[in-house]
Amino acid sequence: MNKQIALFIIVAGLMGGVLGSLVSSSFVRANPNGTLAQAGNPLQNFYEEYIAPLFPNSISSSPLSTSSSSLPITTQAPAGPYSPPVDYEQAVISAVKRASPAVVSVIISKNVPIIEQCPYNPFSNLPPEFQQFFGSQQQFYEPCQKGTKLQEIGGGSGFIISKDGYIVTNKHVISDAGASYTVFTNDGKKYDAKVIARDPAHDLAILKIEGRSLPTVVLGDSGNLQLGQTAISIGNALGEFRNTVSVGVISGLSRSVTAEGGGVTESIEGLVQTDAAINPGNSGGPLLNLRGEVIAINVAMASGAENIGFSIPMNQVKKAIESVQRVGTIVTPYVGVRYQMITPDIKDQYKLSLDQGAYVHASSDSPAVVSGSPAAKAGIQEGDIIVSINGEKLTIENTLGTVAQKYNVGDTVTARIRRNGQDSNLKVTLEKRPENL
Repeated sequence: MNKQIALFIIVAGLMGGVLGSLVSSSFVRANPNGTLAQAGNPLQNFYEEYIAPLFPNSISSSPLSTSSSSLPITTQAPAGPYSPPVDYEQAVISAVKRASPAVVSVIISKNVPIIEQCPYNPFSNLPPEFQQFFGSQQQFYEPCQKGTKLQEIGGGSGFIISKDGYIVTNKHVISDAGASYTVFTNDGKKYDAKVIARDPAHDLAILKIEGRSLPTVVLGDSGNLQLGQTAISIGNALGEFRNTVSVGVISGLSRSVTAEGGGVTESIEGLVQTDAAINPGNSGGPLLNLRGEVIAINVAMASGAENIGFSIPMNQVKKAIESVQRVGTIVTPYVGVRYQMITPDIKDQYKLSLDQGAYVHASSDSPAVVSGSPAAKAGIQEGDIIVSINGEKLTIENTLGTVAQKYNVGDTVTARIRRNGQDSNLKVTLEKRPENL
């Protein structure tokens, strides 16, 4: 072996030892300021400390470096603990704890006939001489009533608004004048309930139970609800599962629907839409915000849909409560017109001159202007477009019915009217809505 080969082997061995010690050493090194920093690739460090200084002008970058485009690893510092779910969950729990003691189940009971099978003779109308040919061995039976019994026929929900036992629920829950109503509170106590008032215009009613120092809900403000806001529903789901809780969001505002149930069809405006589950039996129960305040009262669900429910905004409910406190019943102001809120389709269909407003138009079974109504007395006619009330514009989201409910019976409002292309103002004095409308 010549001297050159031997020298090569010695140099290679020394370099291998140096590199091996670098690879096996810890992956931290000291910075000039004495703190610890991650060492990175040891070969990279060897190159930067021993090789690069020998060629300061000829080598501009390390052959061991890796471009950022070929290794897409984020260098962003990891975020802290994800706390919102904990806070959100705790808020829901606190809201339910705050409101649920005042949420009640309303049980509907009625005397129903007791039906039995009674024997009868189908040939009793025949002359006696003919009856003998039919024999007497065969027994015949037919249904017959043997008295009545009190039986549960349905259920709903409600919530206590005063310590002495006033309860808000839906009108359709307690619509049967021949039924009796029982309230079960969250602690299992049973009370006989008396119907105090039914709203002639909205699906609202007030019950009363005899109690003292009862738990009550906190009535919230529905005037500033936001899409996506958390909504919590509590009620007597399916008339069986008391104080069932479901959580969702406010998924729509100012909805108008036609609700059917119990043989009654009713058009309701200005509703809150939510995807919090509203099952049969939830009617009359509260819809809460995360503070545990009642922002609406559950009233209907969309058939054939997945979690599309509707609730009456709390500010409308407050008007009914105030009316009961003031006069002992629910008095609702009304204008006295049939109308359609103008949409692009309605505008095209009737060739209207405005894009929004309430188009006074007769329905198939009712005139456009009710005879003797405030609208008739003010001079409103079929074909008019009511543009605004006291300067508040009427739109598909802000209907005539919704705006009118902001006022009281006896208030005089200014209705801006478009008729035959001309605008005018008419004074309308609101009156009590008749029971038959």
